[in-house]
This record gives sequence, C-alpha cells and structure tokens, in this order.
Amino acid sequence: MTTLDERHGEPEAEAQAEATARNTAAVPLDAPGAALPRLTGSKAANLARAARAGLPVLPGFVIPHGGGGDSVALRRAWDDLSDGGTLPLVVRSSSPQEDTEGSSLAGRFASVLDVRGWPAFRAAVRAVLDSARLPDGSTAPMAVLVQPMLGARAGGVMFGADPVAGRSDRMLVSAVHGGPDSLVGGERTGTGYRLSARGRLLRTEQAEQPEHTEEGPPLTRSELARLVRLARRARKVFGGPQDIEFGFDTDGRLWLFQSRPITAMAARPARGARLLGPGPVAETLPAQMTPLEEDLWVMPMAHGLAAALDIGGTAPRRLLRTVPVVRTVGGRAAADLRLLGAVRPRHPWLALLNPAPGARRLAAAWRVGRLGTALPGLATDLVADVDRRLAEIPAPAGTPSPALVAELRWTRRVLVSLHAQEALAGALLPEPPTSRTAAGAALTALAAARARGVPDAQVIAAEPVVLALTAPSLRGRPRTPDAHVPGQGDSGTGGGGHHRASGQDPRHADHPFTHPLTHPPAPSPVPGLPPREALRLRIRWVQELQVRLAREAARRTGLDVERLALLRWTEVAAALEGRPLPADVHTRVPPTASPALPDAFRLAEGEVVVAEHHDDHSDDSQGDQGDGNGNRGLGASRGRAVGTAWDGTGPRPPDAVLVVRTLDPALAPLLPDLTGLVAQTGSPLSHLAVLAREFGLPAVVGAAHAVRRFPPGSRLSLDGTTGDVRAGEAP
Repeated sequence: MTTLDERHGEPEAEAQAEATARNTAAVPLDAPGAALPRLTGSKAANLARAARAGLPVLPGFVIPHGGGGDSVALRRAWDDLSDGGTLPLVVRSSSPQEDTEGSSLAGRFASVLDVRGWPAFRAAVRAVLDSARLPDGSTAPMAVLVQPMLGARAGGVMFGADPVAGRSDRMLVSAVHGGPDSLVGGERTGTGYRLSARGRLLRTEQAEQPEHTEEGPPLTRSELARLVRLARRARKVFGGPQDIEFGFDTDGRLWLFQSRPITAMAARPARGARLLGPGPVAETLPAQMTPLEEDLWVMPMAHGLAAALDIGGTAPRRLLRTVPVVRTVGGRAAADLRLLGAVRPRHPWLALLNPAPGARRLAAAWRVGRLGTALPGLATDLVADVDRRLAEIPAPAGTPSPALVAELRWTRRVLVSLHAQEALAGALLPEPPTSRTAAGAALTALAAARARGVPDAQVIAAEPVVLALTAPSLRGRPRTPDAHVPGQGDSGTGGGGHHRASGQDPRHADHPFTHPLTHPPAPSPVPGLPPREALRLRIRWVQELQVRLAREAARRTGLDVERLALLRWTEVAAALEGRPLPADVHTRVPPTASPALPDAFRLAEGEVVVAEHHDDHSDDSQGDQGDGNGNRGLGASRGRAVGTAWDGTGPRPPDAVLVVRTLDPALAPLLPDLTGLVAQTGSPLSHLAVLAREFGLPAVVGAAHAVRRFPPGSRLSLDGTTGDVRAGEAP
C-alpha cells in the first residue's frame, strides 16, 4: 500500500530524475528519467515503461531533447551499445508530439537503420533532428532513440483492437519476412492475420505479392499466440489497446520495437442500430437529393409504407411511429430492411416463441381479408381521382400563391395514399406473368414517338407515360433514355431503368413538355396496366407536378431552383404565404456529392455509414477474395467517397483521390486536403493508413492494379470499410 507521504514523494523523485537526465548526454532506457515523455519523447518513454514492466524491449539509450552536447559521454554510450562500432544500430525519432493518444504522427519523422561507425552515427542523429521541422515551418521538440539493429526473421505490426471496424474484440496482425520497416513504410503488403480477443485465428489475408515463400508463412500459430499474450500485457501496462511493432529474431525470441496507443478508432454502430439499405426505394429515388426533394418525395413514401405495414400487421404500430421506414442518409434514400422484410430475421426461431407477431397478424387478418378483395377497386378509384385532379389543375404560372401552396400540400398527401396502395397491391394482389409494366409501356411509347419523328424534347408532352423511365429531380429535366429501345412490336412486359437528367442547366424552369398538367390525360391513358403499375405511374406524374409547382415557387420567391431546393418544405410554404425567407438562404451550401449507399449498412454516431461486412458476423477462417472483378482491396480507413483520381503530380482536383503504388510516408502532408486514398500495396496497419484514419480520410490498400485502372482525371468511388474501389460515381 502506498502511503500519503510516499505519494507526495513521487513528484519530487520524478523531478529529480528529470533534472539528472537533462544533464546527461545519453539516458539509458532503464534509467528513471527515460520514462518522461517531455524529456525523451513518447516513443522512448513508452519503451522505457514497457521494459520496466518486463516486456521484451531491446536495450538502448536516448539523447534527450536539447541534449547531446557532451560528445565524450555520447561517444561512450555509443561505444558501449555498438561494442566499439562492430554492431549496427537503429537511430529513431522520439518526439513528445508523436505516439500520443490523440495523434501518432506515424512515419512523419526520420529513422535511420543499419548505422555503422561513429561518423555515420553522428550523421544519423543529425538526420533525425532535422526531420523535426514540420511543413508549417515550426519545429517539434525531438529526442533521439538509439537501439541495436536486430536481424529479424519475421516482423510486423499488431493492433490490440481493429481500428478499421472499431472493434475492441478483434486483434489485427500484419507480418512480413524480415523486419517490419518495409511493412509500416507501405512498401510491402504483408500477410494479415485477424484474431479474436482470445487469440483464435479467424482469417488469414494473403499479400498481393505472396509472403508464403519456400520458408512458409511469416508467422506460426505459436508465434501468433505469443503476440496475443504480448498485446494483453501491453494493454495492462498502458491502460488500453496498443499499436505494436514487433520482430522475431533468428533464435525465435520476440522483441517489442514500439508501442503506442491506437488512434482514430472507427465509429461503430450502437447495439440495436437499424439495418438500412437502398433496397426497393432506390428504384424510385436513385439519386442524391436536396432537402426540399427529401420533403416532397421521401417523407410521403415513408408515411405511405408505414401505413401499408400497419394495415398488413407486419410491424407493431408503436415501432412504426418511432422508426422511419424510409429515410435519407447523405441525401440518398434508404429503407429499414427488416421492416420491409428484405432480410431474414437474425433469430428466426425466436419468432415461434413470441406471441406478439401472431396476435398482430390475427388482428390484421380481418382487415387484410377484406382489403384483398377491395384493393383493385380502391386502386382504380384512387387512380381516377388523381387523373381528375391532374386534369383540373391550372397552369402553375396562373395559380395564386395560396393555391400553389394548397396544390403542393395535396401532392404530398396523395403520394402517401399512392405509396401505401402500391405497396399493398404488390403484397396482396397476384400479378399475371404476362402483365404489362409502366416502364415497358413507356419504352413502347417512346419507340413509337421516335418512329413518328417526334423530337425527344417533346416526347413526354406527347406521351406522358414516358416519365416512367425517368427519376424526379427539381434541378434537371427528365431525359429520355439514350440507349436503343424496343420497337412497336414489344410486348411491354420488360422493365425500364431510371435515367437522371444530365448535361442540362437545371435553372431553366420552362419545360418543353407539359405532361398531363395543362392537358388532361385520357380516362385510361395506358390501358392494360395492373393496379400496382397504374399506381406507380401516378406516383411519377404527381412528382412531376411537384417539380412544376416548385419551379414556379422559385420564380415567385426570387430564387433560382437550385437555391430553392436547399430549403425545407415548411420554409417554402411560409415564403409563398408572405413570410420572409430564412436569413441564411443565400449562404446555404449544396450537399457534397456522396457515393451510392452500400446494399446493407448501419449508422454510427454522427450518421457515419458502416457497411454490413461479413467480418462483423462471421468468424470465417478464409478471407474475402474479392468480387471477382478486381474491385476489392483492404479497407484501411472507414468512410465512403466519390472523387477524381490524382497521382500526386500536376494540378490537384478539388475532390482528389490520391492513387499511388505504395504508401510512402512522404505523402503524409497531402492527406489533409484529399477526398480519399487508394494504394496498390500497403497494409491497414502501415503508417500512412494510421494517419488516414486520424484525418478521417477513406482509404483502401492492396487494390490490384489501381494505378493502371484509375488514371489521373478518372472518376472513382471507394469504401474504406469494405475495400471496394470502382470506376464511376457509385459502387
């Protein structure tokens, strides 16, 4: 037990040790003053603490910050450690600013290996001190750590937690034959080992240039077990999981070269976070949306689907009131996949023991039974009501502002009904195998119009059904497909894709078509469509009406359409009713481009997208070998980005994704201004990958042929969680 007097004596002993060390040209690692970071730097201080705790640390000494003036004492220390210059040394940086809990500054300062002779030693010390100059012109305080050069049989890096996945129940090891320097410097990829918290091997990730040579893999199972024990001991010594550099010498002894806190652990979804994904909603809303587009299209869809799920008894009403069925993430629509039944329950057998779903279905059975027979008639009535209202609406330019607001309110209400009935029709009504689709009918109508010589700019005015081939957008005009479409003989049973307007100025509010806004549609504009397809088509028509009304609202408020799209619906309605626009309307920034959402993901704090990866639920012993197209690397820093490939030379694009062959630590000053980082080689545990995580920069390593596949100027998207890298805007 430590007494009060002893605790009071600790600061005095520490001050005395520091005073002694400051007057010493070389502080031995086992001296009390070596464990003071402000004097010997974090790297040396951590090794001194580890050695004091009995961890396997090589002997050595530290030239303290501001020390080294006594060349006689320094030479004596060098002579003792190098055995008169016969043994090579390693001269490394040790600054109080590196290897801390907040910032590692991994690889930013110099280390010199295989230093032989007194002149070379002095030059190496000078090189380390010179590296203390930072890019901003300041100079970091710098001590110099000196240790013997170990001829390692195998070496590498071990993380006592998984910083990419944010998991403390995993350990990561990356190893190569020889010392760890080529691995942490990004020159070699190494062989990766993913371990459980108890040290069980879950997966082995092969290097791109295989490390499994005639000598076998870099590490054996027993060596992995020894590393796990070392990681546990280091966690106890330093109070948290550590980033460890290690080496096994030719005699099989394990040595600790460096230990520092793991910085920038990735965000991890909270327990019970909802499983989201684009799912079926991406068919209707595939593009990134502005705030006003979200309010006009996503909110009605969410309320409509919730109503359908409630009627069908699929989910408890309490849950539907608190959990949105559809929401936006980064401006992109995403659905709750479990509520929509798009994924299997995590524990299907528990449903047999839970009486609530059965009771809920029993209560809903009467409603659904009656609804199944009434739904076709209800859909026909709703379609007729929508067509009649569309035919009665005057041109937006001649509509008074209060009426304009009323029409927009009606569109949001009717979209709720349309989405609800469309979902119920898809779930309850059988569809004949030869039934027509709105998209198929649109393709046929488009082919017929082009055969008549109707210009594409007038096709939608002549054939409103063609809108089924487009996605809604306040900022761009609907654009008909450029690809070949079937001719008149097409049966119309095929599906159609959404095509976003491109290459046009979205500020022009006058469309060259009217669709059924000023010219009412025929009572049955597309005969033969089943109820669900007829409802889908009306959803698209109502959305296009909203576009026309919103553009008229922009004209009346004195805003361009892009600026109006940054407002919320309540703000637009208030402005049309005579209230002032928001004070910050002209300073709001359009949303930055976001990549397409993963097929399945959860949200961590701050709405960080965390893709659902097989590592999160599986203990497979074999790793993911990619997607078969060479698009899969190793996720090194979580996040998703879309940008322009840049090789580090020439003008930097504003959304630059640096694509390089190796993770050279000299690239570190470029990281703060990048959108993403892709490397052909390297490890998630290398220095530059650590820095990328600290900067919150999405990064992928081990991406095969990345330099050739993504030349400067090409567009690409990357996911730093899954390691997916693809050409184009979306994965």
